[in-house]
Amino acid sequence: MHSKTEWWSTFFSGIVLDGLDLYPEEMTRSDIDFLVKSFGEGPARILDVPCGNGRIALELAARGYGISGVDQTQESIDRARARARERGLEASFERRDMRDLPWRAEFDGAICFGNSFGYLDDEGNFDFLKAVAPTLKPGGKFILEAPLVAETVHNVNPNSWHQAGDLLMLRQARILPEEGRVETDYTFMKGGRTEKKTARYRVYTYRQLLELLRGAGFGRVEGLGSPAGEPFAWGSKALYFVATP
Repeated sequence: MHSKTEWWSTFFSGIVLDGLDLYPEEMTRSDIDFLVKSFGEGPARILDVPCGNGRIALELAARGYGISGVDQTQESIDRARARARERGLEASFERRDMRDLPWRAEFDGAICFGNSFGYLDDEGNFDFLKAVAPTLKPGGKFILEAPLVAETVHNVNPNSWHQAGDLLMLRQARILPEEGRVETDYTFMKGGRTEKKTARYRVYTYRQLLELLRGAGFGRVEGLGSPAGEPFAWGSKALYFVATP
């Protein structure tokens, strides 16, 4: 039996994996434009961790980047590989814990996008950041999306419906201030099937994340308030860290 802090170990299965396709196309385009501007035009080697079904990785591969994706869910890896084959794209995907990154100075950049950071306990989240830093070449950039930082969590709609094709998702979120987490109940409905699952995301302050990144070996860290590139400030609705070891 998995503890609540390991919800991620069983969450990504069944209809949930179809839910990874709920990101609007315009959001993905915005993400890719931001990353291309940050990394410069390819070719460059980029590590995507965790990569899910390849939403970001495959679009970067289409722009000429060398892509390596890591995810702990085998079915997500299988889907990413299949989509790469369908599109004739060169990209490498492998199943691996996000804290287990064996590469040393091999990538020009690394990304952690979506709501993929904060799944683990404090030690695990720090271990992940410490694993990313040595994978980068000198001058390489790590871009971390932190959508649930404490300064912006009030912007999160606690209840919302999302639809993509015949998939419908209901999310109901609540803040657990004593734990520093947001707990979200999801209901996925597709083809007469219904699945319910719960996720628990760690919420850090900006300063806490800054200290974690610096402690993990990133000497230069910049916080941005959106993919448009403006500095993070009071009232920003998102947070992207651009960090260099």
